[in-house]
Amino acid sequence: MNKHEQERNPVLKVRNLRVYYETPKGDVLAVDGIDFNLYEGETLGLVGESGCGKSTAAMGILQLVTPPGRIVDGEVMLEGENLLGLPDKELRAMRWVKLALIPQGAMNSLNPTMKVSDQIADVILAHEKKYDRKRLKPRILELLSLVGLPGRVYELYPHELSGGMKQRVCIAMAIALNPTVIVADESTSALDVVVQRVVAQTMLRVKEALGVSMIMIGHDMGLMAQMVDRIAVMYAGKIVEIAPVKDMFTDPKHPYSELLIDSVPSLKERKPLKITEGITHDPRNPPPGCIFQLRCPFVMDVCRRDAPPMQEVKPDQLVACHLYQVHEDGSYIDVRDVVGNP
Repeated sequence: MNKHEQERNPVLKVRNLRVYYETPKGDVLAVDGIDFNLYEGETLGLVGESGCGKSTAAMGILQLVTPPGRIVDGEVMLEGENLLGLPDKELRAMRWVKLALIPQGAMNSLNPTMKVSDQIADVILAHEKKYDRKRLKPRILELLSLVGLPGRVYELYPHELSGGMKQRVCIAMAIALNPTVIVADESTSALDVVVQRVVAQTMLRVKEALGVSMIMIGHDMGLMAQMVDRIAVMYAGKIVEIAPVKDMFTDPKHPYSELLIDSVPSLKERKPLKITEGITHDPRNPPPGCIFQLRCPFVMDVCRRDAPPMQEVKPDQLVACHLYQVHEDGSYIDVRDVVGNP
């Protein structure tokens, strides 16, 4: 934890989370020791290319990892309580109430044989068993209205809804019990651009109305720029940089973050598309040193030898990269400015 984070109390703390997938040729290190905090009312974006471990991290936080995956190590502290190792009964009681999920594929998450109203009612009644059923319909209609859906959706089945409407039903279910933290796992990735914007705006409106904290997982940097307060960049199972969204877009520090930012098209200027050189390493056998070394344009000998520590180079901006030498007074030197591109 950096010195600026010490001044705030996080609602969610993830420490050294490791999730591996067993294969006949060795474990795939899908999430390999990630650390971050989520603060009250904050939206944290977790970004990276496909296969970097974003969704696996979400499943690890929610304790929904299924075989051949397993949680190897770590802590997930929600309001001071470690979720890892809790009995299934206690975890089920906590989900939806304190920790909720907006899934990636709404059609795969909703039961096609049940009306929307019945599915939302199930969430409420599973945790509030003595709830007055006379008040149930008005409450469900209020939830549907909050996510921008008309009252007629109450009586419909999932197959009668568009993709965007189904996704908003999932948002309504996630907020039904006013949880502390919502994890949105690429909730807009399967939608067209127009519907994606509608769903994203719905999520923002709901977050502001309820004051919940949110982890938003995705790979669309343009969407993240509009939605989140801070961004954590993942590569090959590790977080390589965390920064406020403005700093991430104006002054990214990690070479991989720079490549992600350069991938966002600009309306103001034409620029060639940057292609990342090299290939990723075998996730079952990461190289010693920096995990980005095989694709980094600035790789040095130390990168091939030592894993870089996470360092705070600017207030609230942390990066794991040997390009930066941080002094005791908080100032830093970028090696490229001293010796040119290594």
